[in-house]
Amino acid sequence: MDEVRPSSGAQAHGLVPLFPPGLQAIYGECRRLYPEQVNPLQVTAIVKYWLGGPDPLDYISMYRNTGCPAEDIQEHWHYVSFGLSDLYGDNRVHEFTGADGPSGFGFELTFRLKREVGETAPPTWPAELMQGLARYVFQSENTFCSGDHVSWHNPLDNSESRIQHMLLTEDPQIQPVHTPFGSVSFLQIVGVCTEELQAAQQWNGQGILELMRGVQIAGGPWLITDMRRGETIFDIDPHLQQERVDQGIETEGSNLSGVSAKCVWDDLSRPPEDEEDSRSICIGSQPRRLSDKDTEQIRETLRKGLEFNSKATLPPISSQRQSHERPQSRKDSLESESSAAIVPHELVRTRQLESVHLKFNQESGTLLPLCLRGRLLHGRHFTYKSINGDTAITFVSTGVEGAFATEEHPYAAHGPWLQILLTEEFVEQMLGDLQELNTREETKLPKEYSWPEKKLKISVLPDSVFDNPLQ
Repeated sequence: MDEVRPSSGAQAHGLVPLFPPGLQAIYGECRRLYPEQVNPLQVTAIVKYWLGGPDPLDYISMYRNTGCPAEDIQEHWHYVSFGLSDLYGDNRVHEFTGADGPSGFGFELTFRLKREVGETAPPTWPAELMQGLARYVFQSENTFCSGDHVSWHNPLDNSESRIQHMLLTEDPQIQPVHTPFGSVSFLQIVGVCTEELQAAQQWNGQGILELMRGVQIAGGPWLITDMRRGETIFDIDPHLQQERVDQGIETEGSNLSGVSAKCVWDDLSRPPEDEEDSRSICIGSQPRRLSDKDTEQIRETLRKGLEFNSKATLPPISSQRQSHERPQSRKDSLESESSAAIVPHELVRTRQLESVHLKFNQESGTLLPLCLRGRLLHGRHFTYKSINGDTAITFVSTGVEGAFATEEHPYAAHGPWLQILLTEEFVEQMLGDLQELNTREETKLPKEYSWPEKKLKISVLPDSVFDNPLQ
């Protein structure tokens, strides 16, 4: 990427007839917000994505926002992306589907970074961060929504900062725009600490964002990211954890319906040499692959987890999509890694299993109490989708319709997708047995938990087991 400035305000705001209409519409909204900054500093992809370049965003504009001290809004840099929506309308990047639907992926990214004293130009590292998120969207075809979280596991600016993850919310100033190629909304990236990410996972992203808006140091009303922030909102106000987050989990449950994870499962009912055994997930040189039908159902399952239906439902396996159609689905949880490509195979039959062994790495294992307490006890479901292959493990409660696991046969597999149905009584028992996973401290691994009467075993293992499965 290289830094450039638009050659003139006239060109930048649509007075040239050949200026792309999608680009012009976004520039127009930025001009409304920053009428005095006609030629903002930009980061641009040297080789455009549609010419084979690695960066999906054609441009990222950077504006100086003076804030509003009277409202606890500090001065900051405001970044706006161009490229997740359809800028050109000629199918060079996005398929043109008409003006009534979303333009491209239907959104652009923004970011607000606190301006440091004496800083005369905006740092450019947020542009690469936005390109990284855009690459995830283009490669996975999973879009972002307000309230989503991104587990990044690294300081956003590659420093020693505690701000190592992200939440997403509507930009407080930029209004959605309608272009000849569809509508575009603007999602703002908000940098958060690990403890804030974990609270968002256990409860919901919107709830944590609302708490952060009330704490000026953590972002204030416009959720401005301060990479030098050394305290979490729970350090600043310890009552927030118990009075807001824990109470919210108990009364509302969790919005998180699934995560990308390091996980495998074994069918203990059959010998490993059984050719019909579809238990091998990321272990083995030729693991089975999920069909398009299975993949779409899992994606729908994850998407459905965001909806507040009176009765949770797993959608039925639908007919296979045409190859030219883009999946109209999204993941509820976004990791910095993308999962492996999915290739179709013939539809395999659903099998009932007598005994199963689940294996998770530590990060995934610590989410088990959330899965049980925040999801299943509220009549919902939770899915782990392997980042190392096509494994999927979905826990379902007795209130979920459409599952192929039943109370009579609580363990059922469809290819590499395993469903486990747990009764409320068993969930309460498991929560007691897995209580040590609630701690944020590192646990000595491996850890094993077994319920012989239920023929269920869970192991929490080091990452190396999943990173080098054949060793």
